[in-house]
Amino acid sequence: MGCAVSDVFDVRYGHSLELNVLEQSGGKDGVAFVSRQMGHNGISAYVAPIDGVEPAPAGDISCALGGNGVLTTYIQEREFYCGRDVAILRPKVELTKQQTLFYCLCIKANRYRFGFGRQANKTLSKLLIPAIEQIPNWVGATDLNQIDGANEAVNEVQAPKIAPAAWNGFRLDALFDIKKGRRLTKNNMKEGSTPFIGAIDSNNGHRQYVSASADHTANTITVNYNGNGVAEAFYQPAPYFASDDVNVLYPKFDLNAYRGMFLCAVIRREKFRYNYGRKWHLDRMNETVVRLPATPAKEPDWEFMEGYIKSLPYSKSI
Repeated sequence: MGCAVSDVFDVRYGHSLELNVLEQSGGKDGVAFVSRQMGHNGISAYVAPIDGVEPAPAGDISCALGGNGVLTTYIQEREFYCGRDVAILRPKVELTKQQTLFYCLCIKANRYRFGFGRQANKTLSKLLIPAIEQIPNWVGATDLNQIDGANEAVNEVQAPKIAPAAWNGFRLDALFDIKKGRRLTKNNMKEGSTPFIGAIDSNNGHRQYVSASADHTANTITVNYNGNGVAEAFYQPAPYFASDDVNVLYPKFDLNAYRGMFLCAVIRREKFRYNYGRKWHLDRMNETVVRLPATPAKEPDWEFMEGYIKSLPYSKSI
């Protein structure tokens, strides 16, 4: 059955401060101001210390009690102040960081119960979470440092400036052989090991793994020509099956992941031209002209594109 949040944590209301009356400061010297927002660990600004108001210490947990971010729950890595309708949770017993993060996710899993019309002010402490002895073994075995260094660049140089106005135009069919995906039958939609790329705008277009055999090779680019994700482009590093709402671009040049990332960004710039009522079908895509950096010989400057991506943060993680 688990236990209540209040069995594991001391739950208290936060500082209930208003950001617009505080003096904002830099992130290096300021105190984190935690609001009800969903991203950035709940931190919406950094502010100057407030006389007579003690910040919550690093290691305490913030939990939004209302708004769009209701029940978003974060460990705060440095001392912090709270905005309106933010609770502060402090473990009653010693927990590892893995266990604390696990509890943050357990609390957040109750978001569906709340909204603008039903806040969590009175009910947070009563929500059910697993008791400490019920925490799965994999939680403690999780390596929290597995993404260390993920934000590093391949090349430790400043990213070169780009000047799209000086780039040259190239037809997509001069750069790629473009093939249409195909519809997958229900029988082939069974769970399997083949990545299925659909017309979605996230997760690299990957919807699920299916039993059908891959019908497209790795080192290609998928572009949605239909649906809400029209013109979303993704570099595909492994063989896959593409739906009939997706066009597949087979390169006529030496493509790699870095060049693919640059091209995907350029292709997405065409998004404003298309929507559900005006699809980017095969004929239109073949005729589309995209602007790319060019060599003095007016050929695509693949070395520049690759070097640019390699100079960006997180390029080591590609």
